[in-house]
Amino acid sequence: MQTKKYVFITGANKGIGFETARQLGKMGYVILLGARNELKGEEAARILVNEGIEAHGIMLDVTRQDTIQAAVSQMEQKFGSLDVLINNAGISVGGAALPSQISLEDIRKTYDTNFFGMISVTQALLPLLQQSPAGRIVNLTSGLGSLAFNSDPEHEHAQFNLLAYNSSKAAVNMFTVTLAKEFRDTPLKINSADPGFTATDLNGFTGIGTVQQAAAIVVKLAVLDEDGPTGGFHGNDGELPW
Repeated sequence: MQTKKYVFITGANKGIGFETARQLGKMGYVILLGARNELKGEEAARILVNEGIEAHGIMLDVTRQDTIQAAVSQMEQKFGSLDVLINNAGISVGGAALPSQISLEDIRKTYDTNFFGMISVTQALLPLLQQSPAGRIVNLTSGLGSLAFNSDPEHEHAQFNLLAYNSSKAAVNMFTVTLAKEFRDTPLKINSADPGFTATDLNGFTGIGTVQQAAAIVVKLAVLDEDGPTGGFHGNDGELPW
């Protein structure tokens, strides 16, 4: 009988991903830290181990299918199951370029990580997640992906007119909705999490929230009980408009 619960987090060697790993690890989860740089992933795992958390670094670049398959094989062979997938890895490129001027290269690069990479990782790990009696998927998104917020000139998010990043997060939200509908009659629960404007290297540490605050909603969605929501868009202050 399985007693340990395993959580895999992409982009987990720093920022919100690492803090989420720490909080879940302190709750007893075995932490599998995905990182593009193998050495950085292993170092992050050592930090958690020194805090009394069982943690393992796993090399994974969400834009490279070979590393995704290698990571899945490693998880199958070493751990045999997966209970929680947290799709945390994300980038923002193109700076503050106007929608009429941003390069297609920057848009494609953003989508390769934020959207296509997320789908690739999720599809590869679904067979393992379906073996869990209570599988959970949390997709890191943003309030900047809300069409309602972006179309409201009075909303604070409206000033950030970032075509690549914002639209990639709106796409993530649609992935959440459609995947949750597909698995609505199963134990799997899939939700989008908005961690808020958090001080990380993604925004040059200009965010106003801490990683501890940001991780709270991610952790909450990762440990939902059987009566918890699925297919929703959630922040620390409640459900958000699409």
